[in-house]
Amino acid sequence: MLKDVPIWQKCTLTLEEAAAYSGIGINKLRELTNAENCPFVLWCGNKRLIKRRAFDDFLEDMFSL
Repeated sequence: MLKDVPIWQKCTLTLEEAAAYSGIGINKLRELTNAENCPFVLWCGNKRLIKRRAFDDFLEDMFSL
């Protein structure tokens, strides 16, 4: 039986999950992850996934977005 994993325990998040997790809008997340040096994006083909732990570290260091 497959159980749903809570967002805070997932390794990677979709844009929609990352938006719900962080309170940051999907458009802003797209803008952040389009940057060449984005430390928390993982590209799987055309699919963009957010590395949750790296995203947490990024948010911890930010003052404003």
